[in-house]
Amino acid sequence: MESGKKLSLLRQRSGLTSCPRCGKSSMVLDMSTGEQVCTNCGFVVKEGLEEVGPEWRNFSKEQGEGDRSRVGSPTSLAMHDMGLSTVIGLEGSDASGNALQSSVKQQFERLRTWDRRSKVHTSADRNLRQAFGELGRLAEKINVGDAVIEKAAYIYRKILEKKLIKGRSITAMITASLYAALRDTETPRTLKDLATVSGVKKNALAQSYRLILKEMDLRMPVRDPAKYVSRIGSKAGTSERTQRRALEILRKAQETGGSAGKDPMGLAAAALYVASVMENEAKTQKDYAQAAGVTEVTIRNRYKTLKESLQM
Repeated sequence: MESGKKLSLLRQRSGLTSCPRCGKSSMVLDMSTGEQVCTNCGFVVKEGLEEVGPEWRNFSKEQGEGDRSRVGSPTSLAMHDMGLSTVIGLEGSDASGNALQSSVKQQFERLRTWDRRSKVHTSADRNLRQAFGELGRLAEKINVGDAVIEKAAYIYRKILEKKLIKGRSITAMITASLYAALRDTETPRTLKDLATVSGVKKNALAQSYRLILKEMDLRMPVRDPAKYVSRIGSKAGTSERTQRRALEILRKAQETGGSAGKDPMGLAAAALYVASVMENEAKTQKDYAQAAGVTEVTIRNRYKTLKESLQM
């Protein structure tokens, strides 16, 4: 009976239903050798095939080989327990598949509640749970990847160990940790972006960020203004040709040292304005100032700097 089920499963995965030599509907896929063979005449149709399905990793003796359940999500620093704790499942049936009685379901619901509460019995656990919940919300708002989230969680865990959170806002510190992770991974997001989505004032966020840099002795890479060209250009509706010219202008400015110590957002916006003038594209300083979140005075100052460095 068991071998018949396995044979049926192999036939479903084999692709071909009949043998090209004998015509019998007896094609199977040998997953151990990667060969597609006919069980009637032994003809090998294909060999060296790769298994494209998920890799099942359940080694439980009780469940047996037929069980196809996954064994849980990977560990993550962005979870208060790092994803290592166990949970009481939501299944409404017992091991035999029979439905549980309502009284038993209520009992398991109470057990789940106490199970969740027991995992955050210390103040540090409660702090991490609240902080990482906020981290997930912020990361979704600004659309960043898992690498940035993991880095932010790592930084926050370190400052929690140093007891820098005491007397400070959890939201401000986790947002500052996220900004530090963005700077470290050179992901183009600004302090103003995080202040907008977090509800924390920009000055308070900058103060928390400076505290993290000082106490953690972090050294952040210098932000590249070229990474902001596409973002500002898209908001201002600039053509691809102008954006490419702006990248060339920034590259020449960096070679001559004209971009040293300048705000990357203002410099990128000024380079786009210079490129627009060179490409005869009808864009004003106000358009780029609004797209970059800087003032028109900043655009004019950086415009003069670029003209001097490029000798225009």
